[in-house]
Amino acid sequence: MKLHGFWRSTATWRVRIALAYKGLTYEYVAVDLLTGAGAQHSPEHRRLNPMAQVPVLEVEEGLYLTQSIAILEYLEERWPTPPLLPRDPLARARVRQLTEVINAGIQPLQNTGVQRHVESLGADARAWIHRFVGPGLAALEAMTRPLAGRFSVGDALSFADLTLVPQMAFARRFGVDVTGLPTLLRVEANCVELEFFKKSHADLQPDAPR
Repeated sequence: MKLHGFWRSTATWRVRIALAYKGLTYEYVAVDLLTGAGAQHSPEHRRLNPMAQVPVLEVEEGLYLTQSIAILEYLEERWPTPPLLPRDPLARARVRQLTEVINAGIQPLQNTGVQRHVESLGADARAWIHRFVGPGLAALEAMTRPLAGRFSVGDALSFADLTLVPQMAFARRFGVDVTGLPTLLRVEANCVELEFFKKSHADLQPDAPR
């Protein structure tokens, strides 16, 4: 497999964690989102993903998957052990609920393309991020609190944790106050001590600045 991504992309980061957790090997193909107009807009990348986004998982030659949660679902169905979704249907729905708070409710409002557009309008992209990421994480804290054990939903790792850790890193990078999120901070701390979270960290990727 080949993973086309960007070191700091929170969506790519989720997929890296899943691949590491499941012990899957892959080739990493860096896509520079920031230099010039961004390599994601190149004709070559648009052939892989017409949305001009990362990540893209090349499952085999000529077969590509886009959208990080769809990729996580594929990996879970193709390699179900070790699992990233609980067996109980209600617990599975709760995992997906928390995952989508970040994936659909927060991340689309903070991505690079949105930031650049906000700046092109003469507005403050950092203020924009604070406006949406802070309240989004506060809502996630309230939704996670009654469900959490060691991790976001009980004591088993899940999609919800794979989306949480990169999102918290993004929030800190832009100075979003996370001190009032005790449940999320506790879950994050339990995650980041695990080896596959450590090796998936953005700063350790081949295309990260040295």
